[in-house]
Amino acid sequence: MQKDASLPMPSETEVNKYLERWDSLENNSLQEKALDKLFFSLSPHNTAIDDILIKASCLNDFYSTNVFSIFAVAKHILSIKDFDERLNSGDLSLVSEIANVPDLGRSFYSFASKYCSHHRPLLFPIFDSYVEKTLFFFIHKKSIHHLGEVGKGEFGKHIRNYETFVDVIFTFRTAYGLERYSIKEIDQYLW
Repeated sequence: MQKDASLPMPSETEVNKYLERWDSLENNSLQEKALDKLFFSLSPHNTAIDDILIKASCLNDFYSTNVFSIFAVAKHILSIKDFDERLNSGDLSLVSEIANVPDLGRSFYSFASKYCSHHRPLLFPIFDSYVEKTLFFFIHKKSIHHLGEVGKGEFGKHIRNYETFVDVIFTFRTAYGLERYSIKEIDQYLW
């Protein structure tokens, strides 16, 4: 998606157009269907390393999240106390906790948001670089959030705090009158 002045402003018409495009891409719709089956039916819990490994591996492959040590990430997820309860309650701090795997030397923020989102898509929006660029464009264009006044680099730093990112997503959705769309649909539109 090109991010310039000619980009149409968000509206129900625009969101519907992009959601239809998303659904028409066979790889997107089939991968999401497979992930839904895996996360909702086959392995909905995070109490066994094999369930976590297969979910993390599929996400890493489908989304190209560049997690170079899936086993270390899976062990880390397994070690997080009350993981499933925290997912179910929408505990946003879980994303940061997953992202910061001890001894791996980098944050897996995008992966962590995707892992939580695929368990609870209505509670956890997905962060990635495409969403960051699109959000920056629309937030900045309309100055609908205090982050609309900061530069691109500062915006990126701020939304790497997941609670701030979620706040920006909800502010965006409300400011553009898109409340009828779920967080998952907003994710797909922004991507």
